[in-house]
Amino acid sequence: MDQFLMQIFAVIHQIPCGKVTTYGEVAKLAGYPGYARHVGKALNKLPTGSKLPWHRVINSQGRISLKGEDLVRQRNALIEEGVDVTNDGKVRLKIYRWQP
Repeated sequence: MDQFLMQIFAVIHQIPCGKVTTYGEVAKLAGYPGYARHVGKALNKLPTGSKLPWHRVINSQGRISLKGEDLVRQRNALIEEGVDVTNDGKVRLKIYRWQP
C-alpha cells in the first residue's frame, strides 16, 4: 500500500464512533491538504468487509455524498452509532464533527 493510502486510512481509523469528519479534513490531517477528492477515491476502492469506519467521512456541506443504496447503507451505519442523519443524508457538523 502506498504512503498516501496509509496516511489517509490512519486518520480515518481514528475517527471515534458517533462522530464524522469531511473528506477535506481527512486529507489535511493526513498531510495532503487539498486532496479531498483523492480521499473519496481511496474509500471507493476499499474491499467489501473492510473494518475501516469509512461511513464516518462525509462532504464539506455535511452531507453523505453517496447515492441510492450506498447512501442508505452509510446513513444506517451512522444512525447505529447515534449520529442524527436526515433522510437525504444531512448531518449537523456543528454537533457531530470530530475535532482531533
